[in-house]
Amino acid sequence: MKYLKAFIMALFAALLIYAASDLPYRGDPGNRMHDQRSMVDSPVAGNYYIQEAYHDAHTPNIVTVVLGDYRSIDTFGEQVVIYTAGIITLLVLRRSRRRFS
Repeated sequence: MKYLKAFIMALFAALLIYAASDLPYRGDPGNRMHDQRSMVDSPVAGNYYIQEAYHDAHTPNIVTVVLGDYRSIDTFGEQVVIYTAGIITLLVLRRSRRRFS
């Protein structure tokens, strides 16, 4: 069983390395990530966020503007998931503590 786990871990590491080798170079200015239009000729949301964040929210921190203004519903959903997972973890740990004492 120990060798099977090691084999699965090695296989997963090889898969991650293979997938990472196909990623574009981050410093390449010709990368499609820096294009103003997407492959289907629609505006890229990230460029809009960078260019208009201060004008839309009058906040100098772009991360706050993106998380709180542009993606607030998504951020709220993520917080609900994290809060729920925390509550469930506390309940499971509390129940197992009672069982062992």
